[in-house]
Amino acid sequence: MKFRTIMVKYCFLFLLFSTLTFSQTPKVNVEYIQSSYAIWKNYHFNNILLSLDFKALDVNNTEISKENFLNELTTGKYLPVEIESEKGFTYKLFVINSKADTSIKATIEAQSFDILQNLKREILPFPDFSFKDIDGNTIDFAQLKGKIIVLKCWFIHCASCIKEFPSVNNLAEKYKSRNDIVFISLAEDSAEALKIFLQKKPLQYLVVPNMKDYMYTTMGVGAFPTHYILDKEGKIYKILSNEKELEIALDKIAHLE
Repeated sequence: MKFRTIMVKYCFLFLLFSTLTFSQTPKVNVEYIQSSYAIWKNYHFNNILLSLDFKALDVNNTEISKENFLNELTTGKYLPVEIESEKGFTYKLFVINSKADTSIKATIEAQSFDILQNLKREILPFPDFSFKDIDGNTIDFAQLKGKIIVLKCWFIHCASCIKEFPSVNNLAEKYKSRNDIVFISLAEDSAEALKIFLQKKPLQYLVVPNMKDYMYTTMGVGAFPTHYILDKEGKIYKILSNEKELEIALDKIAHLE
């Protein structure tokens, strides 16, 4: 009986150690991704989705809040790296190599600051609105209550905004049978300019022109593209920086509702 008890304890400790070791293993060579800005950028923008929900670890592998994680990134001392995990996203802070391109540090600082500000706005009520689309039709917030609203903020000369058109169009197509999900795009440009542009680059969203002041002043948009998801109560569910994050977040709330 004593031998059996010892073996059970040994197996438990072994499994615990294995789990901890697994959870701390980076999915990438941390030094390699800092070897140039281009290599880091390719890794970061394809694998690190800071606007989504994730498990956050500090440099000592201690779990911390997402807010504290982002605060640490704004100091310019760390870069986020994806860690092996059996469920969901897990990111850990690693100290930036002193020889790394300073653009890596600057980009992480700026991006993390914007995401941190967006995080603080989650679950807040979105302000009432009444928009006119490019055809003069009214889009009224009050009439959309009880629906999930997806807002894309963009402008014609934003290359990143246009690059994601195929992805966001596919997303709109995916949910076109859902009467409780509405896709609206807010653009800086005039209705006339948008009509000409969208003939060549169609967008399967309702398109609202002349929204530059509204996006900067009322919404506080600091970068383009920016995507908002509003829940059925009219509250901000997520503010996202790219179509990959948008798809994951929308899939999650669409299946919750």
